[in-house]
Amino acid sequence: MEWRAEGILLSVRKHGENAAIIETLTAEQGRHAGLVHGGASRRFTAALQPGNQLLLAWRGRMAENLGTYTTAELVRSRAAMALADREALAILDSTRALLTTLLPERAAMPDLYAGTLALLDALGEPDARRLAYARWEVMLLSELGLALDLNRCAVTGSREGLAWVSPKSGRAVTAETGADYADRLLPLPAFLTASKVAPDRAALADALTMTGYFLETWAIQNDLDRPLPPARERLHALLRRR
Repeated sequence: MEWRAEGILLSVRKHGENAAIIETLTAEQGRHAGLVHGGASRRFTAALQPGNQLLLAWRGRMAENLGTYTTAELVRSRAAMALADREALAILDSTRALLTTLLPERAAMPDLYAGTLALLDALGEPDARRLAYARWEVMLLSELGLALDLNRCAVTGSREGLAWVSPKSGRAVTAETGADYADRLLPLPAFLTASKVAPDRAALADALTMTGYFLETWAIQNDLDRPLPPARERLHALLRRR
């Protein structure tokens, strides 16, 4: 059994004296682990940085085996860009943590892979990465089977004045319709429904309050020991600071 594809490096951990076990995300193989012989050596230092885009070749005796990455070559580096910016690094860490915590292993997710690439490509520009990350969490929920409807009001059908999301249905509600129930609804920042609106940190924090509720709901429903990984909580805390 073998395959070859481009993928995103999600995590690296040392194995034995000189090898490493890596987890990657590819379009057709999904979240997929494998052994890299010599992966802990200097030869792989530049390539095996989380967030990097790699050319991969995997081989195993059977599909369910851990198997070996016989190729893990750097296609595009993003590690240096993230390390130079605290917010960018926090977004990268949260992205990787959510993928490794919530995704099933070896399930094809081409749309999520493409969306993750787009997010990583936007890390260097604050407005673009904030918008991309909020939309990415909405996409992640959809891929997990918990799609939100943020395009029209659940009560009136209006596409204007959307300000809230119902925690029960995951559907948007207008400010007027939800006025009497605001304490029971989740915030829906304008940048998620309007074009050409650049989110600041506070707006992204509000968006993550909303998506975080549904991520926790999904995790609890699927019996995960910890609903949200610490890296995601650290990102939310960073954004809430003024």
